[in-house]
Amino acid sequence: MSESINVEVRPAKERDAQAIAQIQAAASQAAFKAQFPGEAMPEFDSLKKSQSTWREAIEFGDPQVLVAVVGGEVVGFTGFDRSRDPKTPATMGEIWALFVRPSHWGKSVGLALWDGARDELVEEGCTKVTAWVPLGYERALRFFDMAGFKREMTSIKTVLVGLTRIEEIRFKRDLK
Repeated sequence: MSESINVEVRPAKERDAQAIAQIQAAASQAAFKAQFPGEAMPEFDSLKKSQSTWREAIEFGDPQVLVAVVGGEVVGFTGFDRSRDPKTPATMGEIWALFVRPSHWGKSVGLALWDGARDELVEEGCTKVTAWVPLGYERALRFFDMAGFKREMTSIKTVLVGLTRIEEIRFKRDLK
């Protein structure tokens, strides 16, 4: 059962980069452990490198970043912009990242972030949006299903996360 809490969504500030990097690491680790129980975690970017990457993204707006704040604490974030997929129209947006601190899973934080990103993408003239999701990350797959995205079954691709190969599928939906 989902528990709803008061979530504020706002544009990220450079000072949020550390919290964003920590949330991404914690959520990635929890999702990986759920998908590959008993296996060693692949090497992810260091927190310092990840923090630097997100600070730069926030500074230059590439991608745009929103954070979810509960009780003054950043508990989730989303990065979004135009689609990075080749040959997509300028009206195609993409959710580049959407992560929530595991302690806040099931509390509507992801939905609040999605709502914020959707509003921004519509304001920029996007009419459709995509997201790439690892096939084994059941929580993320369910989230995008529930948010009205449709799986593009012919889009499955394999990506490397550290030394581990993970299959991803593209989700797509209209922004109307």
